[in-house]
Amino acid sequence: MIERYREIRRQKAAGERESGFTLIELLIVIVVMGILAAVVIFALGGVTGSSQVSACNTDAKTVQLALTAYENQNPSVTSQVAISSLTTTANGGPYLQSIPATGNGYSIGVTGNAPNESVTVTIGTVTATYTGSAQCVGA
Repeated sequence: MIERYREIRRQKAAGERESGFTLIELLIVIVVMGILAAVVIFALGGVTGSSQVSACNTDAKTVQLALTAYENQNPSVTSQVAISSLTTTANGGPYLQSIPATGNGYSIGVTGNAPNESVTVTIGTVTATYTGSAQCVGA
């Protein structure tokens, strides 16, 4: 063993041997990087859930405001207002630029007849009337 060490020292001194990392050093670096990546992934998991709740609340509030604006501009309308009619130019619109996407784990809808319509939020199999930020907790 000592003889091998002397041989390596002689090769380094003569410039015959290039210095570099050993396999163990490289494996340790890879393991540490893997642990750090796992910590970051778990830390960002909660951010994704809270951003989906925020998006649901924002979409529901936007539809609720558009519906209110539609009803205020068109007080004579007494039938149910389809959510798609909020995006058209008819009746003083558009009140919404686009209908909220449904591929986010929730869907937004309109129920009832004007002027007593309400915005509903469906998350999975649960449907409820949107009343504020507490509605989208389950998204």
